[in-house]
Amino acid sequence: MPLLTLFAAALTFADPAGDAHGDGGYLLPQRPAVSAEALDLRSFEARPFEGGTRFTVGFGGHQNPWELASGFSAGVTDIFVKTDAGGERSLPGLNLRTAGESGWQYHVQVSGAGASLEHLRGEQLTRLPPPRVRMEGTDLIIEAPELPFGRHAYWVTSSVYTPLSRDGHLVPTATVNPSGLQANADRGPVPVDVLADPADRRAYTEGVLGAVGQTRDWRLTTLAGLGALGLMLTGLSLWRSWQARERG
Repeated sequence: MPLLTLFAAALTFADPAGDAHGDGGYLLPQRPAVSAEALDLRSFEARPFEGGTRFTVGFGGHQNPWELASGFSAGVTDIFVKTDAGGERSLPGLNLRTAGESGWQYHVQVSGAGASLEHLRGEQLTRLPPPRVRMEGTDLIIEAPELPFGRHAYWVTSSVYTPLSRDGHLVPTATVNPSGLQANADRGPVPVDVLADPADRRAYTEGVLGAVGQTRDWRLTTLAGLGALGLMLTGLSLWRSWQARERG
């Protein structure tokens, strides 16, 4: 496939239906009542948009339990994007970390109360202009011209929204509370659904979330390959010099 066509194509990923219950034992709030379908990730798409990226996150339903002006308020969607080698492994506010040594450089967070976009470069975290957000049926549309499009790695999560916390996440606890998110234990993963292979349950067994998309640090691989090539050429040069001396 031509290079331009490859990078112009949309990247799409599917997620199983009916799994917006964390490890299977999360009980969603009843005051206000939150629909599991409105938190249930079904699909994720990234495509080029105005020099940046447009995300389409598909859910099983659409709900506005907090009656926000945006028209949706069931969940908080977090998207972490790896665009370069290295990166941050912790997924802040979610009690999760990335699998392996790969980490993220961009973080998009969206709820019915607003959206944010952050860029991590080295140790410096910069807040960029927020993306434009809207709901189209059961699809959440996120337009982020500041986030470069590419065949990147993505970590995508869906958590219960609450206006009573700083970042909007409702943290699961073992306490019985009709307004809370109940789990079997405290300090578990915050999302009730994650974009992952159905067979990969590490998010809820180990607190580790694997990425979708380009999951290898190709820049590191390329550098390693160039280093090996350099060593090979150096060895070849030394061998030729030795041969020349032997013939002389």
